[in-house]
Formats: sequence, C-alpha cells, structure tokens
Amino acid sequence: MVKGVVGEETRLKSVEDRLSQTAVPAEVGLLIGKFSSTLDRAFLFDLIPTPPNDSAQPPSSITQPDNNKKGPKPKSQPTDSSSLFIDKDWVAEHARQVSRMLPGGIKVVGLYVWVSDSAFKNSTIMLCQTVKGVAEAAPVSEVDWDERLLLHICYSPRRWNCRNCSLSSNITSSSLRPCDFKMGKVLSSLQTFKCMHNFNLRLPILHDGASKSQTLSDVLRHAISIHAKELTGAKALIDGKLVVESESCSSDGVHDVELLLPFLNDSPVEACSQRDVVGILSFSGLICSFAYLNSKEPISQAVADIKGDIIMSLRSRLDIICDEADSDSVNNHDVGSQVTHEIAAEKPVPQLVLQLLRKGCNLPFPRRVFTPWLAGVYVCDYLQSSETVEVLKDHCMELLSMKAPTDVSTILEPEKEVPSFRTKSFWDVALPSCVENHLMEDKRKVDGGGESSSSKTMKPGHGHINVVAAGLILLLSVLVGFVLFFLKG
Repeated sequence: MVKGVVGEETRLKSVEDRLSQTAVPAEVGLLIGKFSSTLDRAFLFDLIPTPPNDSAQPPSSITQPDNNKKGPKPKSQPTDSSSLFIDKDWVAEHARQVSRMLPGGIKVVGLYVWVSDSAFKNSTIMLCQTVKGVAEAAPVSEVDWDERLLLHICYSPRRWNCRNCSLSSNITSSSLRPCDFKMGKVLSSLQTFKCMHNFNLRLPILHDGASKSQTLSDVLRHAISIHAKELTGAKALIDGKLVVESESCSSDGVHDVELLLPFLNDSPVEACSQRDVVGILSFSGLICSFAYLNSKEPISQAVADIKGDIIMSLRSRLDIICDEADSDSVNNHDVGSQVTHEIAAEKPVPQLVLQLLRKGCNLPFPRRVFTPWLAGVYVCDYLQSSETVEVLKDHCMELLSMKAPTDVSTILEPEKEVPSFRTKSFWDVALPSCVENHLMEDKRKVDGGGESSSSKTMKPGHGHINVVAAGLILLLSVLVGFVLFFLKG
C-alpha cells in the first residue's frame, strides 16, 4: 500500500503554470512514475495530458445538470452542481499506448485531473471508473497492484490533493483514500541500468489433435510466457558482480546488467511424441532494456524491473503486429509482405494456423529505439523495418506531449539483431527422410551437370581399376588360406 507520494517539483510546477495560463475548465491525463513496494512510496516523474480523440474532441469537459427535466425538483440546489465528463475508453487507450513507450520500472501509475473542487466531488464515481480502466489497459506488473493514484489539481482554491484509488470490483465514493503528497527532487536521484539480452526459444508446432490453439499469435504468446518463467529463475550480474538481494547501489553512471539463465532447467514445454510434431518454431533475437532505480531501493529491484521490461517489450511488439494486421485486414491488405515466403494472403499473419503451412516463414518483430526524455531517462518506441525515426518524433509529440528530438544522434538504436520468429517447413519436419532423399538427388544432379542417371558415363579406366582390385583381394585371400592350412598341419 502506498503511504506517501513524492512528485518531481520542476515538472509538476511546469504543468501547473501551463494549466493556469490556458485557463481550461478541465483537463485529464496520466501520472507517469514508479511504485516502490520496499519503501511504500510512489514517485511521480511527469504528468502527460491525454490528447483530443479522433474527432478532435477533448477527452474531458464540464457538464451542467439539465434543469428542464420534468419531475419534482430538489428542495435545496447546491451552489455548483457541475460535474466532470471523461471519455474513459479514450483515456484508457492513451494509457495503453504510453505504457509501451516506458522503460523498466517506470509505469502509468494513475490519473490526474485539473478541475474545480465542486466538480471533482460531484464526479468521484466517474473518476474511479476511469482510473480502473487505465489500470486494466496499462498493468504495472504480472501480479498487479490493487490500487492506483488519483491526483487532483484544484484551481479554486489552488491546491494539490493525492488519493489512493482502490481497484475493487465495487466502485463507490469510499474507494478514494487520501495519502501524503509532497514535491521534491526525484529525477536527479535515479540510477540507470542497461541490459542487452539474447534469447533463443525452439518450440514444437503440434497437429490439430494434439493442440487446441496453434495460430501464430497464440504460439508466440505461449513462447513469451515460457521465457517469462525462465527469467524468473535467472541470476544477474551487475557490473560483473553477482547481485545480492538487499544490497544497494550508490555509484553513478550506467550499470551493465547480465542475466544468467539456468543451464539445465526443467523445460516448461509439454512433452510430445515425434508423430505429434508437424513443425518447429524458432523465436530468437536481441533485446535492449533500460531500468531506473531510486537510490534508496535495493539493487534487486532493478533486476526485477529489467526482467519485467524484457517480457513487456516482447508482448508490446506482438501487439503492434496484431494491431496492424487487424487494421490491414479491413482493407484486404496482404500483411504477409514482410514474410519471406507468400503465405495465405487472404488471412492476417497472426491468425495463420501453423499446422497448415507448407512453407517456412520468417517475420521480424519491430525494433526498439530510445530517445532522451527527462534528466537522462530514456523512453522508447517500436519501428517496423520500413519506418524511420520520424515516426518516433510524431509519437513523442502526440502521446508524451514532449518536444520532438532535433538531434538524431541522441536517438539510440542498439538492437542490431531484432527479435524474430522462424518456422521450419512442414515437410522438413513431417517427412524428413523424403526431404533428405530429394536433397541427395538434387546434389547428384548438380554434380553430374544435370544429366539423368541413365545417361551418366564412367570415366575411362574406372571400371578396369575396380576389377583389378577385386582380383588382387581374391588372390590375397587364397594365399592367406594356404598359409594357415600348412601352419595348422
């Protein structure tokens, strides 16, 4: 449970000044920060406003009660009965896309709202529902926190109030509990950890009777879950030293993290017979991960954040591929253009049933790129092979409300070998002997200049040499037999 919240003073004051100058009646946005279970605190790094929706409408507005309704009117009308309307789905979608751009440990930790005190009190249920939608769209961890933060910036009178919002199924006005809030220096105390993680998974593709779900997206999600279990038991080296659970890190600079997977661990892949396997899926690549740690947190938290960031990054890339496939399928676009072989153009790639493939395929994941954000902290984005860093600039301005990076040299592109999946041919696995025979036959044809076996001729003297060798062997056998016979006599 979060008992106290500390916000970065420079960023929060900047947001307050901007809101005061624009004098908008209401604004809603995301709280970007970090939960610390060991310190029972939350740290706020920045407040990001939710942009207008596709119809250019703001995500929040002030509504007034309809006094023209028929029926009995209340005896006492409150001085200000205005309330806040929020486009909950749009705010949740914003949170989902922003969460993909955040590095390890930094999360969407809640919601902020700029509104009058009376409108806030009249809209607690709406606010709690929005916070819950944000939590579902942007989970904090595998075992998710059961609370998020709701920061109220009141302009009449001017003050900041922070509350814990419980994510229980029954949302009521009592779901909000006040918590201590103060401003201070948060970003300057962060320590940076970087990991270059190589992985290589090989999974069987089973036939219809041995597996229930074998579409590409299902198999890849299963593969990512398997790797998440492997990372759980991985040890870590930071700057070449084995990590101790309660140890802290006080040195400056970027700390290198190396994950050591168990060498002979029990494979979580289900056992299967050879006749059940109709293909092999290889999932491998290089992932760059950053994590940021408060100086008072144990160094083991950085390792946990790195592990979670690696899995989150893989899932985000898969979601991007699936989202693009869904949008392209509406226009009957062949999303298989990235695949090295043509495979079922009428179906999006993530929906392909792998058992039906007759050719191997290879599909690269989007690559991860990083750009400076605040006080040395990097945020990331995912680019397809055909996209440039201009896409990153657009996403930073639209989703994070930050200035586009002007110096391209500050953008990091460390992933030289992007994650990708490969499937071996159906017939290579189902009928390996036939494939081997075909390969041997093709090799003989190449060696023979393309001639058929019936038209091939021996080299001069080749048959004569074979006959002479056979005669010599026979003569030697007869002589040995006579020698043994006489010696025995």
